[in-house]
Amino acid sequence: MNLCGSRLMFHYLGRNIRYFQTSFLASSYKSAISLDKLYPASDLDITKIHTAPKTEGLNFSGYVPMEKMQVSYSRSSGPGGQNVNKVNTKVDLRFNLASADWLSQELKEKVAEMYKNSITVEGFLVVRSDKTRSQQLNLADAMDKLRHMIHTAAYVPPPSSKESFERSRRRHEASVRERLRQKRVRSQVKQGRQEPQCD
Repeated sequence: MNLCGSRLMFHYLGRNIRYFQTSFLASSYKSAISLDKLYPASDLDITKIHTAPKTEGLNFSGYVPMEKMQVSYSRSSGPGGQNVNKVNTKVDLRFNLASADWLSQELKEKVAEMYKNSITVEGFLVVRSDKTRSQQLNLADAMDKLRHMIHTAAYVPPPSSKESFERSRRRHEASVRERLRQKRVRSQVKQGRQEPQCD
């Protein structure tokens, strides 16, 4: 092999070594916003069927199993021009509240009490969305509404302290005194408008 051929061979070898070095560094690099850093305790395997976490009392983790949901699409009545008459973008999301094993019995009773107008005769809790012209965005909006409903039902207000109770009692008494004072003033104004009665 002549000198030109050996130089050419070393040139290609050097390029290949640099390529493997950079590809190895790129494969080992993890961004600060990679999924395993954002969600360190979660399993990132999308093919795995996740089981709903067990809930106790009014605790709700935010997990909603999609396989337990019944999703249907229909024509939206919202804005969209001719698109309204062509594409089924309205989302109808429902699930049977009584058989929802991913919610505790206490939480199911609270949801049934708070959202009885959204529950059908068959016992299905229905959430609808036609906010956008996209099926996926409307489905995400319906899921967000459902989570918000359950979180609202699961919220337990903290017990009020003696100081806050005393403050609200004083405020209530002051508002009652002010209301009675305004009634007296109004009564005096009305009495002043009447003509004096002569005997």
